[in-house]
Amino acid sequence: MNYEPSTMNYVQTIQYLYTQLPMFTRDGASAFKKDLTNTLELCRRLDNPQHKFKSVHVGGTNGKGSTSHMLAAILQTAGYKTGLYTSPHLKDFRERIRVNGQMISEQTVIDFVEDHKADFEEIAPSFFEMTVALAFDVFAKEKVDIAIIEVGLGGRLDSTNVISPLLSVITNIGWDHMNMLGNTLPLIAGEKAGIIKPGIPIVIGEKQEEVAKIFTDKAGETNSKIRFASEQWITEKVKGEKQKEKGNAELLELHIQSKNSELKTYDLALDLPGTYQLKNIKTVLSAIDELREQGFTIADDDIQTALKQVKTLTGLHGRWETLSHDPLTICDTGHNPDGIEEVMKNIASVNYNRLHMVIGMVNDKDTGKVLPMFPKDATYYFCKPDIPRGLDAETMKIQALAHGLTGEAYPSVKEALLSAQKNAGSDDLVFVGGSTFVVAEVV
Repeated sequence: MNYEPSTMNYVQTIQYLYTQLPMFTRDGASAFKKDLTNTLELCRRLDNPQHKFKSVHVGGTNGKGSTSHMLAAILQTAGYKTGLYTSPHLKDFRERIRVNGQMISEQTVIDFVEDHKADFEEIAPSFFEMTVALAFDVFAKEKVDIAIIEVGLGGRLDSTNVISPLLSVITNIGWDHMNMLGNTLPLIAGEKAGIIKPGIPIVIGEKQEEVAKIFTDKAGETNSKIRFASEQWITEKVKGEKQKEKGNAELLELHIQSKNSELKTYDLALDLPGTYQLKNIKTVLSAIDELREQGFTIADDDIQTALKQVKTLTGLHGRWETLSHDPLTICDTGHNPDGIEEVMKNIASVNYNRLHMVIGMVNDKDTGKVLPMFPKDATYYFCKPDIPRGLDAETMKIQALAHGLTGEAYPSVKEALLSAQKNAGSDDLVFVGGSTFVVAEVV
């Protein structure tokens, strides 16, 4: 199809981007560029917007999305004009780029593509490289006070790694994208550590013995102050009467205490109820401490107010999110071994009679690592997410059977979910996940 930018509407503009630019969702590893040349050249032609706003850079294997959204919610509640760049999107491309929680306008996307189509054709950037350039252009023009920038993949060679942030954050290290980042945790950690910059403080969410030295060594090389959030805070989930009084099962109530001599405590209610948020909240609080030390005015009340309404303030979806109560239907975007492990912990915390699992994955995922983690006593509804990289449902059914998981294959995510909900009793649990792209079709 031949597009003329001046006549393209929003739908046509997005279609142009999807079809013309190498895209990780569609093409997998081949769309991942092994250097920053394209991003730097695009930014140069945009007058280097990445140098015109303050930022926090957030990487890691799991939890970086939740952490980014929580930080953005707190900063905008504290009165700062806050940019937020995350990926992938679930429904609308514009979810990736927000200012004070609001998605950028359709016209902004149309105008950017129209103005720079010649640059795209000359530079041949990936979809992700173009999106990063758009985000930085928006944040510079909007004159945001600060932007939270989530790493796309890895760190060292990720397109976002052209910024000079006030603070870098790495949530944790786990198994994901080994074909691009390395097949050992230290190799993966080395790639993620690539966002640590000279003299810029770094917060590491979880201290993991296997990789901690990689971060401390890198911080030593760059003369960067380093702190491990898991060493700073003790977090416990509040149970019993306090939760019942709130009358809201969707809030995760936490009591948090610092381990240092100041003995700071927080009592927080979080509208992201997955138990894995107990780890992420430590990372968030350590990052906020660092920003306070750099002169940001963030009151404890700002933290408490923001965390009760992260989803409202930033539009975050798909993190242990309840879709329906009859039958109870919950989705989660966890998709690698560490993410699935956290999902299993959450499932174990729910009282149910029978478990129905609506599961789909992408075809470059190591199912051999993930499928053995799923419970054998559940009924499975295998489906293919509606993207080119989606794993065929029949293929997945066969692979799952080898691990003792039984069920049927369905032609679409929605048909699988409808069947699961139809078969489920009122006391059963229906879970939807296995891939971000499966969750995108149900939220």
